[in-house]
Amino acid sequence: MKMQEIHIQCPYCLQAISILLDCSFYGHETVIDNCAVCKKEIEISYIVENSEIKTYSYNSIEAEEL
Repeated sequence: MKMQEIHIQCPYCLQAISILLDCSFYGHETVIDNCAVCKKEIEISYIVENSEIKTYSYNSIEAEEL
């Protein structure tokens, strides 16, 4: 499995963190990972082409209101 590290700012605690993402496929993927500092879940969407991450975005996961 080929992995690539990205560096982001946690949308909750605003700390700089790094996350490893799988690049062993071609196309779009959405994953959930936890902040290494505050442990809250972050949703990360990314696109892989030629075994490299071309673009990515990330968001906090808000609780859905009923």
